[in-house]
Parts: sequence; C-alpha cells; structure tokens
Amino acid sequence: MFDKSGRVWLAANVRGPDNPAFCKKGSDHPSAKVLPIERAGRQAAVLDPKTMKYTFIDTCFGTHHPQFGYDADNTLWFSGTGPVAGWLNTKMFDATGDAAKSQGWSPFVLDTNGNGKRDEYVEPDQAIDAGKDKRIVPGSGPYAVMPHPSDGSVWYTVGVFAGPAGFLRFDPATGLSEVYHLPKSGYGIRGGDIDKNGVVWGSASNGSLVSFDRRKCKAPLNGPNATGDHCPEGFTFYRYPGPGFEGEPTSAEGSYYTWVDQHNTLGLGEDVPISTANLNDGFVALKDGQMVMLRIPYPIGFYAKGLDGRIDDPNAGWKGRGLWSTNGDRTPWLMEGGKGSKPRAVHIQLRPDPLAH
Repeated sequence: MFDKSGRVWLAANVRGPDNPAFCKKGSDHPSAKVLPIERAGRQAAVLDPKTMKYTFIDTCFGTHHPQFGYDADNTLWFSGTGPVAGWLNTKMFDATGDAAKSQGWSPFVLDTNGNGKRDEYVEPDQAIDAGKDKRIVPGSGPYAVMPHPSDGSVWYTVGVFAGPAGFLRFDPATGLSEVYHLPKSGYGIRGGDIDKNGVVWGSASNGSLVSFDRRKCKAPLNGPNATGDHCPEGFTFYRYPGPGFEGEPTSAEGSYYTWVDQHNTLGLGEDVPISTANLNDGFVALKDGQMVMLRIPYPIGFYAKGLDGRIDDPNAGWKGRGLWSTNGDRTPWLMEGGKGSKPRAVHIQLRPDPLAH
C-alpha cells in the first residue's frame, strides 16, 4: 500500500510467532488490557524507494492486506488480524518510531443488548445474555479490509476459510461491530472493497459479484437478533460472465478479489467494481448493471491476485490513466512462456473507441 510520500507499506514476517511482552496478559498496553494476544504469524514493514531502506514494525496482531483510512493520523488498517481489528497510527510511528505506542487492536463485539455502546460481553462460546454484549470471532478472521471513505468505520470480508462467510463492520468510535452473513446461495467470499457510498463489494464463491448495502436493512442493526442473518435484503448478486455447470444458474468463474475504482482511474466511471476474472484470463467490471470483460491476451492464462488504479495525468485523456496488476499466480511457469517465466506488471488502459489516439 502506497502512502502520500510514495513509501510502500506491507505485511512482513519480522520475527517468530511468539509475541513480545507488551502484547500479552499483564501488559499495561491499553489494547492488551482488553484482549491480550500471545502469538501472531505476520507483522508489518515499510519500504522507502528513495533509499531502498526497510523499516520493520512489530505488531501484536497478524497482518495480511493493509489499507489506509481517511483520518488525520494516516491510520493503516490490516486484515489477517484473527480475532481483532488491528491498526497502526503511521503518523505517530513516523514521529516516534515506537511500534508499541503506535498500534492498537480491539475485539469484535456485537451490541446484542441494544443500548448503543460497548458493555461487558460474553465470550464467543457462550450464549447471548440479554444484559450484555457478545464478542465474536468471525470465522477465520478478516481477509479483505475496507475503510469507509466518510463515516470512519472499517469493513472486512470474513469467513473465507472457516465459519460463516460475509461482511463485518467495525466502528472505532464505539468499539462495536456488526456482522452480515452471506445468503447460503452465495456459498463463500474472498477479496472485497468499498465504494464512496459505503456499499461493500466482494468476489462470491457462487460465480457472482456480491454487494452489500447496509442502508437497505429493515431489521434493527443491534440487539439480540442482530447476529449475522438479520439483513438478507442488503445483498445483491451479479452473475459473472462465462459458462456454468449444467442445471446451475451460476457461472463457473472463480474470482479471487474485487476492487472498486472510486476515482475513475480506468475510464468506466467512478465507483465501478472490478473483479479479477481468474478463469476468464483478465478482469470483469460492473458498469450500469452490465458486466464488461477486460481480457488480457498475453500471457495466455493471465491470473491476477489484485489490482489498483492510477491517474498519472488527468488532462491526458485515456492515456493518462489506467489499472495496474500482475499475472501473479503461484505457478507462473504453467502460463505462456513456460519454465523460468516470472510475473509481469501489466498496465491496462481503456480507449473510448478503437481508433482513439
């Protein structure tokens, strides 16, 4: 993840799995007092391309995908954090170099007593208590992380490897969370992103792009029944292109990740969700309710694990903007090119018409 200075923030193993003392029970760290963490499998690092120097950051929580929020502290939010929401105040870290002081984490707590604030809670393996809130562990934990552009909340895809699949919302202001399980017809979910209206999007396992709009929910968003299955009306599925199995209405497409082009970096417009089309050798975008296939002709077997967009020159038309990705499968030698092939960076640009210059 790039910051405004051009540095790259990433997940990184910087030590073994045993956490330092400030993460554990008995520590005076504010987050450890609430929920101590004994072990974490991956931490963080930042690379300055100007000096090619790495700075390593010891986090108590695990990490996977990092994403900057929209606050004055340049907070970096992480997925792969297991039972907690985890973040790093990068402004503080840059000023102090103190990783312990600059990080925080919070359990995921549902407001099951419905009073609008986080109270004493029961544990994930305990029954709901009418007078308390309830802590949850969202399946295998957060996979994609999506800070909301305006309301300060942070969304995740959850249940990718275990537990009910869906979307999870964490509010740093209250410490409360909300979870929304995917309808059974969606099967599962992987990577996702959020648009400027707060609608979250993801690659569903049923060969569809799925969206969830919290504004459509009819039932209360908190209380004893707000435990995941209380807003099926918030979900919408959009079938990916491509063939499917006989007798099934779904596509056989197996998209890995979805990203939202909030700023029209490609040219299809703002807030256009774009998924990796991993069985269609490219990408697929949802534009005005229609799927637009972006097939990468070379190398054959193009397999993306992610994408992003960049506007280099807003005054240069289509030539000044575009998507960036890689053919990033784990086995690049099985693609066109054969043994010794390596992933390639790919710049995808969209002409307004075939003859545009």
